[in-house]
Amino acid sequence: MCQHQPLCPTADSADRESARLMAHHPEQGWSLLCNGVLLFEDTGELLPDGRVIAPHRPMGGVQVMTAA
Repeated sequence: MCQHQPLCPTADSADRESARLMAHHPEQGWSLLCNGVLLFEDTGELLPDGRVIAPHRPMGGVQVMTAA
């Protein structure tokens, strides 16, 4: 699918998220990458073959507040 030089990483590559944006819809929470990957704002992914990659947000900076 990719026409760029150098070629974008394939959907099966570990660095697939570094492919160029083809469509960006932040109001809907998704972006389409050049390699056919749908990237969602929660960091989940849908690969061109239908496989789902679960969200993988880093958990280090999360703070939980409780009501008094």
